[in-house]
Amino acid sequence: MKKNIYNKFAYVVFAIILTTMVLSCEEDFTNIGSEVISNTKFDTNSISVDILVENSPLEKVQSDNISRALGQYLLGVYNPSEYEKLEASIVSQLAITTGLKVIDESFGSDTTVVTKIDTVFIKIPYQVSLENSTDTEFKIDSVFGDATKAFNLNIFRSNTFINNFNPSDPTKINSFFSNHVFQKDGNALNSSQNFQFIPNRNDTILEIKRRLFDDRIATKDTLKITINNSNISVPFARIPLNEEKIKELFLDKYESSEFSSQASFNNYFRGLILEATGNQGSLISFNFNNSLTTLNPSLEIYYTNTVLKSGSIVLDTIYKNDSFPLSGFRVNTFNMDDKTYPTDDQIIVQGTAGSEAKINLFGADLNANGIADKIEEIRTKNWLINDATLTLYINDTKDTTHVPERLYLYKSYQENQKTINSQIKDAVSEASSGGIGGLLERNNGKVEKYTFNITDYISDLLNSNSNFSPDLKLKVFNSTDVPAFASDTIFRNFSWNPKAITLFNNSTSDVNKKAVLKISYSKKK
Repeated sequence: MKKNIYNKFAYVVFAIILTTMVLSCEEDFTNIGSEVISNTKFDTNSISVDILVENSPLEKVQSDNISRALGQYLLGVYNPSEYEKLEASIVSQLAITTGLKVIDESFGSDTTVVTKIDTVFIKIPYQVSLENSTDTEFKIDSVFGDATKAFNLNIFRSNTFINNFNPSDPTKINSFFSNHVFQKDGNALNSSQNFQFIPNRNDTILEIKRRLFDDRIATKDTLKITINNSNISVPFARIPLNEEKIKELFLDKYESSEFSSQASFNNYFRGLILEATGNQGSLISFNFNNSLTTLNPSLEIYYTNTVLKSGSIVLDTIYKNDSFPLSGFRVNTFNMDDKTYPTDDQIIVQGTAGSEAKINLFGADLNANGIADKIEEIRTKNWLINDATLTLYINDTKDTTHVPERLYLYKSYQENQKTINSQIKDAVSEASSGGIGGLLERNNGKVEKYTFNITDYISDLLNSNSNFSPDLKLKVFNSTDVPAFASDTIFRNFSWNPKAITLFNNSTSDVNKKAVLKISYSKKK
């Protein structure tokens, strides 16, 4: 009998506790700022908020590898009809091996050694892929523009020293931007001016004629690059250089103090400028950070030492090759045409130092209290934010030849006369599930729109967790855009993606393609 009473009492207590927990959970709903609400005490709905989208042309972007490694470097000319023309050049230091000698050993007193340069060139391997497993040659990747036409390429010696630390404040890391002007030392180092550069998948082999003291051909070497034990050769660009000038700058200096250390060499020879110019041609993306060193760009010097006795009798022939990787500090420079951007409903977003979009989500702050009036209006409604998305539609009547596969949003504002860029909260809080999104969406195979998930950011604004709502910037996505680690809120605006797209803004006459902020919410009945 007692046992039954105790059991009934236990059930009653458990029921009371369970009911209390349910009631407590329902009360907790009123404190949630961003949740999907599915409760009979709440109504769900959504609104579309009028936003303002404007063109925001860029003057420059940071383009050095001093503070952060760049994955790609652009070289060439890209001249799309509806976007800014881009002339992309590369400035790079060279790496040396200390202890270099033209002649490595001594010979008898009655002998002489005659050095003949066989060839000197810049070698730049292309990024490649196989379209099919049965292919017998590589396809060159990451080429933009008209690859059937040439652009002008000239190689100069740089007279600008690339320093690791800021000369104005040595406590800070230095930085270079895409519009930096590098001083040239002398004339171009090309064997002929305005080398006509056309990417060619068949440039897989280079024959090097080895010459004796009297210019007779002693033998021929073959240079080719293969990867992963494949018999398929990787194509590479080769730009011939002035042999006498390179002999003067390099071989004649090997045993001098200028080549005694990397630091001494960097001060003596401050780097190469690979300068692309023209109104036509193509833009190629190169990788300077390959784990396989033969795939990295380099300056190559091939020369032959002929050991002579009595001035004419050949005792020995020594074939040499010295390689100087384009390594150390590098900068990508972008020379871009200024274009008049449309003032109608067209928004142009172009990578590198082209153009971004500036977005004002909630409009004006007419009472000047630091909070947009629209935010204050929505706050009075006590909504629980379930979802917030920003959608921008593509104008597919414009050039979509190289449409970006992703765009990116970030916050940008002025503080103490400096531009501060930072991540939107969702880029960090939702990093494990795709961050803010922004991927290209297609409809029946046609490019249609980009959608951004900014629920946490909007929720913080509308539930008074934050009053800070600066302009957002929209750019062509670069792999360096996403947060580098879990608590990384700093946005660093690098860009080596030259793709471009035209979007509709908020004032387009087509109401189905207006840029829109959609907020889904729940409200207590």
